[in-house]
Amino acid sequence: MLFIEERNPTGLTMTLKSTTDRYGAVAIAFHWLTAILIVALLALGLNAANAPTDEMRRTLLLPHIALGIFTLVLTIARIVWWWFFDRKPATLPDTPPLFASLARITHLLVYAVIIALAASGIATNLTGGVLEALSTGAPIPPLDEIGPRRAHGLLAWSFMALLVLHIAAALYHHFIRRDRTLARMVGRA
Repeated sequence: MLFIEERNPTGLTMTLKSTTDRYGAVAIAFHWLTAILIVALLALGLNAANAPTDEMRRTLLLPHIALGIFTLVLTIARIVWWWFFDRKPATLPDTPPLFASLARITHLLVYAVIIALAASGIATNLTGGVLEALSTGAPIPPLDEIGPRRAHGLLAWSFMALLVLHIAAALYHHFIRRDRTLARMVGRA
């Protein structure tokens, strides 16, 4: 098993790969880097959609597009990591089967929506003339009536609902059930 000799405050050694009872350093890094990127993407995207000037929209769209592509690549790398190189820790023994099933479904939906968001964003940029406008300095065309842009917006709101559900579940596990679910994803279990 791959490992790094890093001691955290609990005295536990964190491995690169997950074990049966905790997530490894790679999985934790994928999770939190993706979380940071998603928050940035949502902030940039919502502000770009409501930007009062073309210049402000352009300023917000450039990093939104770059971070969106990076998030897509990171998500694909994360799926490859789980599929070929690592296994998720076992469900905690006292977890009701319904909770375990809902967690699996939610995680699959998160991956699917991230990929669909990236695809609809790329389609919006290609069909809406955004890339051409960004590269030539021309005004960014109106995008609200373009099919991929409408899908992108609906997917973004759907993702925000999934995100709220995901965070609520983590907090529920930590504060109500008082189990190790959240601790495993911060490297403390």
